[in-house]
This record gives sequence, structure tokens and C-alpha cells, in this order.
Amino acid sequence: MIELEGVPELIDPVMVAAFEGWNDAGDAASTAVAHLEREWKGEVFAALDAEDYYDFQVNRPTVWLDGGVRKITWPTTRLSVVRVGGDKPRDLVLVRGIEPSMRWRSFCNEILGFAHELGVEMVVILGALLGDTPHTRPVPVSGVTSDPDLARTMDLEETRYEGPTGIVGILQEACTHAGVPAVSLWAAVPHYVSQPPNPKATLALLNRLEDLIDLRIPLGELAEDARAWQVGVDQLASEDSEVAEYVQTLEEARDTAELPEASGEAIAREFERYLRRRDGGPGGGPATGPGAGPAAGPAAGPGGGPGHATDMGDSSYLRDTSSGRTRPPKPPKREPEAGDEDGGPAEE
Repeated sequence: MIELEGVPELIDPVMVAAFEGWNDAGDAASTAVAHLEREWKGEVFAALDAEDYYDFQVNRPTVWLDGGVRKITWPTTRLSVVRVGGDKPRDLVLVRGIEPSMRWRSFCNEILGFAHELGVEMVVILGALLGDTPHTRPVPVSGVTSDPDLARTMDLEETRYEGPTGIVGILQEACTHAGVPAVSLWAAVPHYVSQPPNPKATLALLNRLEDLIDLRIPLGELAEDARAWQVGVDQLASEDSEVAEYVQTLEEARDTAELPEASGEAIAREFERYLRRRDGGPGGGPATGPGAGPAAGPAAGPGGGPGHATDMGDSSYLRDTSSGRTRPPKPPKREPEAGDEDGGPAEE
């Protein structure tokens, strides 16, 4: 049993997670969660034991001075909580850390233990990958899930990826096997300009998250940072004819592929998103525009009601035999399907 002292009862909580490392091209995903913590003044209430999950020769601790006293910061994963005000307040549980070096099943088990105790209704995991996408076009963000019911109710893609995976793919599968609705949002970062930060990709992830959980997210200076980033990359690309030609090739391929999307329905979706952000008001409250439909709220579980992390199933998937720590199994919400153990969709 995880004891959570000082954490109040949460309102319709959604867990949003991101991890530095392989699944975080341009630091876009981890920066997005850091932005949420900063804008909504998240309060850290728990940190995982660094000894359990990290190889300190890979992720080294840092030494710093605090008033002349030397202190050490250990690489870990921390959880914080923020309350978003407005007409319909709701809470977010933010998970930000580094992809663990070992014992991934135990790591996921511990994260889901917090989700269980806090009554989390859905887990959203942010990731970013390198792709053949031009920096001059909107950042593609795909929303995927392993749950066919969730894919249908929230208009998401059902993952069919097979191959090497990172902690994003493993945590999503762990959630699915435990009966917790889970979604992964992936931003594609141009591979020819992969150095962090990438505020344009971070902004795209937050915009998609805003639509998914039906909350207006204050963006601060992020939009201006994204514009400045693109101007800077434009300038660098213009100085190299080969790079400029390559970018033009990517632009042509992207525009051709997306031509069918220039439809009335696509334009209407963008206009509704604009209205939601405008009508949400400066306080960061829930979206109230005409595009705020059922697909933006918490996912409905197979039984028709919202899926809750309290309905845990198939905890044997998360058992860590070295520590023996696991939660008692409860009836799963659905039978696992063949091929359920493939990883996240976008890590190739």
C-alpha cells in the first residue's frame, strides 16, 4: 500500500507522464510536462527511489552548493499534482523523470500504484521521435492506444507497431494490462535539427493534450519561442544549399501526402480548436467552445462508464520477482489479445 500524506482527494484526475532519453527527441515531451508544472505550480509529493531503477554510470548524480553546503541530486522520477481551476476544476498528476536503466516492470508497477491510490481515470504518456518531417510545416502529433475501445471512443489510432520499444511503450502496455485507459501522444521532430530544445514540438504536444483532456493550457511564451526557433532554423537552412534543397523535398512530400486532409471537416476541426482556446478564458479553465465533445473527456471503459485506475487487472504482468512487490489481482476489464505485448508505435 502506497501512503500519500498531504495529497488531497483529487477531482477527475488524469496522469500525464514524460521521460527523458530515447523517447524524448529534442526534449519535446519532458519539456511539455515541465511547462505544465511551471504554469500550474505543481507540488512534488513523491519521488521513486533512484537506487531501484537507475545506473549511475549512465545517468550520473550531480553535486551542487546550497549556501556553502554540498548537496547531491540523484536521477529519478518525480510525481507532482496540479489543480486546474475554472467552471469544472480537475486535477493532473504529472510524472517527469528519466527513462529507467533497469527493472522496468517494477517501475511501471510503482507508477500504476500511485495511479491506483489517486483514482486516476486515464494515463497520457508524451513522447517524441525523429522523423522525415520538415521544420517549416506543423509538427505531426499522433495519438495511439493499445485499447480498441479507447481507440474507437476517442478517435485514436490503435497501435500496430512491432519492434524495439522504450519506457513509453512499456508503460502504455502495462496500463492496458492493468485495465487503466492509456494514450500515447507522439510528436515527430525533424531529424536534421534534433538538438534540444524544440519548442515547436513541445507546443504541438500541448495543443494535442489540450484537445484530448478538454482543458485549456496556458502557453506562456511557448508560442513565441516556437516562432523564434523556426526563424533560426530557416536561417541556418538557407545558408546551406543542400539542406535547403532537402527541406524543399520534405515539404513537397508532406504537402502531397496531406492534400486529402484539406477538406471542410479538417478546416472545421481547426476552427473549433481556435474557438475553444479563445473561449477558455485566461484562467486556464475547461474548454467551452463548440468543439468540446465527448471525445475530449475521460475515456469510457468497456462497461460504458469512465475507466478508473481502481479497477486493476492482470497485475501478474507487472510483478517484479526480485522484490516480490505486487498488488492483489482483480478481474481484468478485458481479455488480453494476441500481440498485446508489442511496444509503443513510434520508436522505430
